[in-house]
Amino acid sequence: MCALPGTTALLRAQGNRPDFTGVYYPINPFGNVVQGRAAAPPPAAGTRDGELPPPRPVLVLDGREGRSDNAPKLTPEYLAKWEVIRKSRMAGSPEYDPNVRCVSGGMPNMMSMTYGMEVQQTKDRITIYGELNDVYRRIYLDGRKASPKVLDDPTFAGYSTGHWEGDTLVVDTVAIREDALFDTFSPHSDQFTVRERIRFASPGVLEDQITSMDPKALVEPFHSVRTYRKAAPPNDELREFSCAEGLGTTK
Repeated sequence: MCALPGTTALLRAQGNRPDFTGVYYPINPFGNVVQGRAAAPPPAAGTRDGELPPPRPVLVLDGREGRSDNAPKLTPEYLAKWEVIRKSRMAGSPEYDPNVRCVSGGMPNMMSMTYGMEVQQTKDRITIYGELNDVYRRIYLDGRKASPKVLDDPTFAGYSTGHWEGDTLVVDTVAIREDALFDTFSPHSDQFTVRERIRFASPGVLEDQITSMDPKALVEPFHSVRTYRKAAPPNDELREFSCAEGLGTTK
């Protein structure tokens, strides 16, 4: 059996499944965002193969330009909630801004991985560390399901379980905190769930196709795509993001 050049390293010896282990930086750290007109920074001098260093600072959106056409379609009830959040941000309040409060952006917003992420993969689970606000996420691959205890204790990252469909990892996430805004700052209900399809789009380029669903907050499922490029030494080291005060503290 022949393999395309560069693909052999992407496949695990067990089951011919891809191994996502490594450090990645987002190719477009702000995903579908068009407000603020921020774009991914150009490659820094000395980087190879277009590899991007950790982009800084984090994009700040306060809603002054209204709600973009490609934002999630909210029901009237949750559009009113978004308006409250927008006015709060425009007033400079940290109440609805996770970056200012130094807390996780929550799923799936945390997968912007603006400062980069490290993926560790074993047979039974995948663990993801994100540098920004010390994101930590597990994806269980051993067939377990969320228990009632888990469902009654939602978290920013939620509870993620996955299975393989060929070379694509399909991940379902439930039990996500209601105050964990998504897609920059869209509100959602306690029925919010996320499905991801994660695969190598090409050697060294990881793609995460994300579908957010909420029968109470969303008129229709919201689709977005994140892409990341695998880093090579010496750019494969994340730094600690310390926020000991819990409010307004960076590195």
